[in-house]
Amino acid sequence: MYGASIDLGDYAAVKQYLYSLKYHGAKYGIDRMALLADELGHPERSFPVIHVAGTNGKGSTSAMLEAIYRAAGYRTGLFTSPHLVQLGERIQIDRRILSQEEILAYVRLLKPVAEKLGAVDPDDHPSFFEFLTAMGFLTFARERVDVGIVEVGLGGRLDATNTVEPELSIITSIGLDHTEILGDTIEEIAFEKAGIIKPGRPVLIGLIPPAAEKLIRRIAAERCSPVHSVRELYGSDDVLYPSTNLVGHHQRRNAATATLAARILRERLPVGDAQIATALHSVIWAGRWDERPLPDGRRIIFDATHNEEGAQMLEDNLVELLRRDGRRPTLICGALGIRRAHAVLEVAARYAEEIILMRPAQQRACSLEELEQAVPAGFKGSLRRAEVRELVPAPGVLNAGAPGTSIVATGSIYLLGELMEALYHERPVREQDLQDGPGSQRLVR
Repeated sequence: MYGASIDLGDYAAVKQYLYSLKYHGAKYGIDRMALLADELGHPERSFPVIHVAGTNGKGSTSAMLEAIYRAAGYRTGLFTSPHLVQLGERIQIDRRILSQEEILAYVRLLKPVAEKLGAVDPDDHPSFFEFLTAMGFLTFARERVDVGIVEVGLGGRLDATNTVEPELSIITSIGLDHTEILGDTIEEIAFEKAGIIKPGRPVLIGLIPPAAEKLIRRIAAERCSPVHSVRELYGSDDVLYPSTNLVGHHQRRNAATATLAARILRERLPVGDAQIATALHSVIWAGRWDERPLPDGRRIIFDATHNEEGAQMLEDNLVELLRRDGRRPTLICGALGIRRAHAVLEVAARYAEEIILMRPAQQRACSLEELEQAVPAGFKGSLRRAEVRELVPAPGVLNAGAPGTSIVATGSIYLLGELMEALYHERPVREQDLQDGPGSQRLVR
């Protein structure tokens, strides 16, 4: 039995137990999560849910919705993944992350339930992500949130979060990412995202490709689910979209999606347009073109770009950065997957004075050799390899970039987390190992 012999005496033991669940989950689908939710009395049914899927933008849109409802006086629950530095970031109440003590208590509560299910059928023992999803549902129920904003982990149709019955389903964008799991075409990926549409419940779509929109509308019609569209309300010119403090044209698209979502749900969760507009300028969402000063006067920008669609947004932001600074930045890059590496590094090579290659501490991460091969042959700047301890030998110290330059860390959210931990934490957190398992098997349709 997974982790059965581990005594949950302290938080270190809890991390060991959760780590033992990372690579458990050979049985695909949501049946196992449904069993767990049923055993817990379906806590996810005790609060209104907004369910958010999408290739890009789902995290930012979730953060925007949380800001809107918290500004309107509601008690909010926010469930996202992965975390940057601390596991508790995934489960937040009014933007307060779950503490180690709370995680310890929830794992002690859930472990016997998981073992009971696994005793009947070992394949019914919850996986790592299912465990955390259940933890999030329990937290939101016990904290009596007025609304739970739940971000899909991967895909949608077979994601553990898809046991919810949402007030609104949102599909922010559709692009070619996780193709080894979700499928090689826009239509296949759209099918997986559309799996969160529930009978009779409305669905909101962002700016998505026509082929994806056609498929999603067909599935919504089959399920008698009303479809709302950002494009239908705002058009395709994001200059006309609501503004936000988060940087980038794509964030205005996310702001439009969040605004329309709040309007759709006004009958259940009243909120005014002025409250929405104000909240969109106070959104906190780390790692999304997240600019921070360094003690020596330079700036580091953390940007979670990690796929082809995101690379287009990265390029827009780098153009603006170059215009502002008047000099090329240093880019720190790592990636999970060759296709992603090529997408990000091709953009980086057009704007960087220097590229520093790093291998995130994740099983699926590209090797340094693979990253080097992904750098375009015509790149004229300097290129070097590095490890976290070389770049950040002490908190607040970053050995990258010349005086007066900006440094952009991009390509993998896991890389960002490692750099943030080294830069801002005196004591190591060491929770990068507690990320989701590889999940490399294609989903069965």
